[in-house]
Amino acid sequence: MNSVIELQLKHKTIRKFKDKELDETTVSQLVEVAQHTATSNYAQSYTIMSITDEKKKKRIAEIGRQPYIAEAGHLFILLSDQARNAKIVEESGESTDIFSSFDKFLIGATDAILAAQNIVVAAESLGLGGVLLGSILNQVDELTQLLELPPLVVPVLGIALGYPDQEPQQKPRLPEKLVHFENTYPKWENVSEQLVEYDSTVTNYYNARDSNKRIETFAQMITQWSQTTHPGRLKMLTYIQAQELAKY
Repeated sequence: MNSVIELQLKHKTIRKFKDKELDETTVSQLVEVAQHTATSNYAQSYTIMSITDEKKKKRIAEIGRQPYIAEAGHLFILLSDQARNAKIVEESGESTDIFSSFDKFLIGATDAILAAQNIVVAAESLGLGGVLLGSILNQVDELTQLLELPPLVVPVLGIALGYPDQEPQQKPRLPEKLVHFENTYPKWENVSEQLVEYDSTVTNYYNARDSNKRIETFAQMITQWSQTTHPGRLKMLTYIQAQELAKY
């Protein structure tokens, strides 16, 4: 055990922040950390956008249905970005057709997600807290207009950061035997039986936590989660195809 592992094992999502913005030095430091994340083919196919306009933050909070997005000390949006590299290739006189492929989108999305995780770990090492925001994709077409994104640029993930104003309990994770396998993927059978002990732990967690108490097992939560989704999220594939195939 070292300090880095200890920090990561203590990770908690923070959704309530003190009324204090991150200073420019801290923001720049987090961006620098993100830039030193591993990147596929050294292409750096992502962009980090800071949202400082209060009206835009408020609208993104409405899109995500999460008021705390607008209350965070800083808001990052991570983008899969092939527009920059496509322009470099265009200026060299070569074809840019390859940048419209799903492969290139996925490379950018992976780069963005890896950078996001580095930002979160670095932020927590500075005493900050945060929450990763998949909710920005609820109305991704509107978000694209709000951020004035060109073709080949797709929102992937948001990060709301700030100085914590809460001390939530840590959520228990699945047992290792259900997430770590060697050489061969298992044939799932009687998964619910394997979850009995973990379900009991999750139920105790939800019942004991300070806010939003409820009686629920992991199996019940996943079943409910699978039956509902924001309708905008069901249009993601169509949106990505349109954004990637649009003429840059």
